[in-house]
Amino acid sequence: MTFDALDFHERAVRTESHESVDEMRDLLVETLEAAGADPVIDEAGNTLATRTVNGFESGDAAVENDDGDTDGGADTDETHLVLNTHIDTVPPHVPFAEREGGAVVEGRGACDAKGPLAALVDAFLTAGVRADGCRLTLAITPDEETVQTGAAHLAGTLDADGFVVGEPTGLDVCNAARGQYEGSITITGSAAHAATPESGANAIRAVAPILQAMETFDEERGPGEHESLGRPTLTPTVIEGGEASNQVPEECVLTFDRRPVPPETPEEFRDGLQEHLSQWAPTGMDLQVELTPRETPFLTAFATDPGEQLVESLANASGGEVRPFGAATEASYFAEHAPTVVFGPGDLADEAGAVAHSEREYVRREDVRAAARAVRDAVDSVL
Repeated sequence: MTFDALDFHERAVRTESHESVDEMRDLLVETLEAAGADPVIDEAGNTLATRTVNGFESGDAAVENDDGDTDGGADTDETHLVLNTHIDTVPPHVPFAEREGGAVVEGRGACDAKGPLAALVDAFLTAGVRADGCRLTLAITPDEETVQTGAAHLAGTLDADGFVVGEPTGLDVCNAARGQYEGSITITGSAAHAATPESGANAIRAVAPILQAMETFDEERGPGEHESLGRPTLTPTVIEGGEASNQVPEECVLTFDRRPVPPETPEEFRDGLQEHLSQWAPTGMDLQVELTPRETPFLTAFATDPGEQLVESLANASGGEVRPFGAATEASYFAEHAPTVVFGPGDLADEAGAVAHSEREYVRREDVRAAARAVRDAVDSVL
């Protein structure tokens, strides 16, 4: 079978994957099998396929055994690259459409991330793996837009020398990205009748100094400005407090969004914010900072050296700028283990506003083909 990236992309955008990825995963597996690959679905729902100089291998060969050896007995001196993106999309589904005489594809997932998916599948099937001890793995996750259990399962088990993570980057090579944490600040005072407010401790009144303290946190306790990612952000997003209009509220909860930069870790951030805000809590009030419980680790910030071979090879092949990515991504799980870049056709936003995750999501077909060529050429250069 000759793989047609644009035909696959159209079929993928027509396939709903905002509630369940089953149909989309079936399409991916059938496409890979028709091309001669031997994909497997692991226990976390990831789709894995592997190529070596001898041709396609079972996707099981991409993952280490418990003893640290790689299935199939691969040489420890091998070079192993992984191409990764996801098949899920955000709701609601937006139907497939074309404009500009078919040059532009619209619809949910057009650029996030079925455009990158089509490009990576094309590169996986056409790149040259010409030396013994070299492997190329396609690793496609099922839930990047929600809880990232697929990538968390893969992290640390793929034993790779580099990762290309498909996301809409406008064909730029993104070697860094902020992470994302979520959490809450609970302020606890004491309830009282609103007619005698002095007899209680109003938790809502305590919010004002705490919000002010959040504004000064990074200046006093944060990791500082990163050379490419800039400063981290700490944004209050939801406030809840009070039970009745005639009662002094005992508790108020602030929800926040944190976009960190290296080298901050979630634990360092939580402990630092707890200590910083506690100094601003009014006398008689209790304050507690907690990160939102998650099934998987938080997406941490990462930065790959722009001098890494994978970054330079992909930049040379694509002609794109080397820059940070504008959103948190599963790439952070992989970047802990090997040089990682984010790359693909389409954009998060354009001059008219949001593109990815919006009703107007689109990608240019020529950019899908250009992304496939660039990844293939970069893989050829490395392998």
